Amino acid sequence: MNKFEDLLKSLIRCPSVVGAEHSFFRELERELHFRGAKVTWYEGLLVAEGNDPKSVMFSAHIDRHGLMCTGPDEYQYAAFIAGSRSDLLGNSVSEQLMLKILDRFQDTNAYAYEPWSGSYLGSGSIKNTYICEKRNNLTFELENMSHLVAGTPVAFVDRLEVTDKTYSGQLDNVLTAACLVHLFDLGFQGTAFFTAQEEAGKSWRYLLEWFRRFGTKQNNLIVVDTSPFNEDEVNNQQLVLRYKDVNATFNKHLTDKIAEICNNRGISYRFKDQYVEKQNEFLISEGLKPNSIGSTEMGRIIASSDGLVDGTTIQIPTSGYHTLRETASISSCRDFLNILQALYQ
Repeated sequence: MNKFEDLLKSLIRCPSVVGAEHSFFRELERELHFRGAKVTWYEGLLVAEGNDPKSVMFSAHIDRHGLMCTGPDEYQYAAFIAGSRSDLLGNSVSEQLMLKILDRFQDTNAYAYEPWSGSYLGSGSIKNTYICEKRNNLTFELENMSHLVAGTPVAFVDRLEVTDKTYSGQLDNVLTAACLVHLFDLGFQGTAFFTAQEEAGKSWRYLLEWFRRFGTKQNNLIVVDTSPFNEDEVNNQQLVLRYKDVNATFNKHLTDKIAEICNNRGISYRFKDQYVEKQNEFLISEGLKPNSIGSTEMGRIIASSDGLVDGTTIQIPTSGYHTLRETASISSCRDFLNILQALYQ
């Protein structure tokens, strides 16, 4: 895993704030070219192909949470800005979600960058976060960043922390994106997609546009990502699979095929939809509100493609989701790469 680890350390230091991913695409393009891939860049999408591009198709989103300058000394959560989520359009962020984020990044160091080149534009720290009552939107105050103009992305300072058993950092979703790049080191000859703005709910559109232009009659896609669990649950499985999400039912044959490969290789897994549904049975019995089984990039594209795109998902279980301390076990990452290799071999 040493070669993969070096790649992950390098990529996690490259900014990729939601809606300002261009500089990260440039870094990916360089790494993929070095590994012999044919790379094509589209709006919101980078496509890397080997010598047998139709053999298997994987997709990972590359955006990470951060801030966007929206006025003099004013910053908002980039995913909300990129997704146009405000009361102005009747698509407001829930108060519950804003309160969850409110104290998550207090005193976090951050830095601004030019979105196309990634050039450094200054650094500071988050000194205050509050909900603006007039706009009902989450607003951040930063120190030493008053020189920035509206439209400038601000990334959180991030480094990969490695122990003998875990990786920690802002892993969603640089972790599985690094895995797809590393596959080309391992002889991968299929296609890898890298999408922008997944955290704003837009990435599936860029994928669907590509499949409408270049896809064949049957397009099986495997979307890879991280999957959140409580700290006491995260190590109860090595990988996470799904039969469905709130948007659509996935390809059962392909999902069962992946489960069979896991069984043959002694890799433990859990179906996330079944896991949440079982939890909901208990919550309902206690008179509590059930949880959503979740929305994924895979489900969105299946629901919107009119049968053009089908597929499933493979995820790495993590704790500390959407924080700078998201943690995954190294053994899960190793098994994840093992399964991806088995699928294209």
